[in-house]
Amino acid sequence: MSAHSSSAADQDTAQSVRVELAARAYDIHIGTGLLAKAANYIGPLLTRKRVAIVTDTHLAELHLATLQEALNASDIAHDTVVIEAGEGSKSFSQLETLCGALIDFEIERDDCIIALGGGVIGDLTGFAAAILRRGTRFIQIPTSLLAQVDSSIGGKTAINAAQGKNLIGAFHQPDLVLADMHVLTTLPPRQVLAGYAEIVKYGGLGNPAFFDWLEQNHQAVLALEPAAVAQAVAESCRAKAAIVARDERESGERALLNLGHTFGHAFEKLTGYGEALLHGEAVAYGMVLAFALSAERGHCSSSDADRVKAHIGAVGLPITMAQIGNGKFEADALVEAMRQDKKVQAGKMRFILAQKIGHTIIADDVEADALRSFLIAQGAHS
Repeated sequence: MSAHSSSAADQDTAQSVRVELAARAYDIHIGTGLLAKAANYIGPLLTRKRVAIVTDTHLAELHLATLQEALNASDIAHDTVVIEAGEGSKSFSQLETLCGALIDFEIERDDCIIALGGGVIGDLTGFAAAILRRGTRFIQIPTSLLAQVDSSIGGKTAINAAQGKNLIGAFHQPDLVLADMHVLTTLPPRQVLAGYAEIVKYGGLGNPAFFDWLEQNHQAVLALEPAAVAQAVAESCRAKAAIVARDERESGERALLNLGHTFGHAFEKLTGYGEALLHGEAVAYGMVLAFALSAERGHCSSSDADRVKAHIGAVGLPITMAQIGNGKFEADALVEAMRQDKKVQAGKMRFILAQKIGHTIIADDVEADALRSFLIAQGAHS
């Protein structure tokens, strides 16, 4: 369904969420048609009327002109870097190229770099901003559902290493996030589903009423009905903003946002971080496994684990190992991938497990042998 066109209808979707981080607090604006009005939000933040835009080859064709026209109308000068689309751009070589271009543009510390894109663009641009001139301001304009509800919020920036995903990065908060519901209408259905997985995560980890709401309203959200998707995005942003405000650098509670991710990242690594398995798809299956392991260990009821699995399966996300990549995984390889996870502490793997839908815990007592047996029971090869 296309986004509303009238200004009155646009107002129906407009919401704002504040990320409370003292002097580094910022707003997430959620609504329809925000990209065309971006200068209204960006202009007041600028010390001089000059920005740099970072986007990718695919999004440049879809959305760059809208942003550039908005900036031109407010006499905000802009330079643009267009990189190759895809996870492969979260690399040292691309980071070097991007930083070089931004230096050539004479971007100063008080200028703003705009990340126009999904998680890859946001992560790469944010990391470049974190290290350029020892810290430059940046703005997130997430164009994927997954980025709108997760990666654009909270200041995690990174590139990938050969050993794993997001292992090289920095915490660097944006000055502003603009989440435009209209840009979501250009996403392929598979990308919408991948983003929906992160929305379900917020219900699973801390908001059982939101999980209930998603069970009733998922079709409207996935159809991108403006009011429904704006509500889902806003609830997700509120949940993440609250946790980030309490634990910015993931020393404790923020780790709960990784529900499904320890499993998911392992499958992403073994499938090559590409189109074979999108991040949201990996997280969805990771949540199924996290609840199944929780039930096996007596943390939560099997009925809650079954309910999560049923909802994830009902929307068309993977719920079995056979649906991931080619369906063939070695248990030892999965365990080894999890040992490289960023959440490993003192050599112990850390999992986000559930006591019930809406209440999660951090567990570091899952031994490798028990994990291996669990994965074999779920379909991995011994």
